[in-house]
Amino acid sequence: MAFQPCQGKTACRDDGQRCLTCGRTLDEIQWLRDLLDQLCTITIEYNYDNVDEFTAYIARKLPKMMAYRREN
Repeated sequence: MAFQPCQGKTACRDDGQRCLTCGRTLDEIQWLRDLLDQLCTITIEYNYDNVDEFTAYIARKLPKMMAYRREN
């Protein structure tokens, strides 16, 4: 299944189970929002000035981590 990004809260319509705009479940959307909140919190907690470098690091590491887990 391909990831469909959110079109924004104003575009969101749901049937109580999933968003009718992006097709993702409301649980999945909330899980991702929680993860993004945690990433934001760590950047604030540790006062990262180089947020672009931090997000680039995550963008590099995530595909490698996923490939490793899928292999094992």
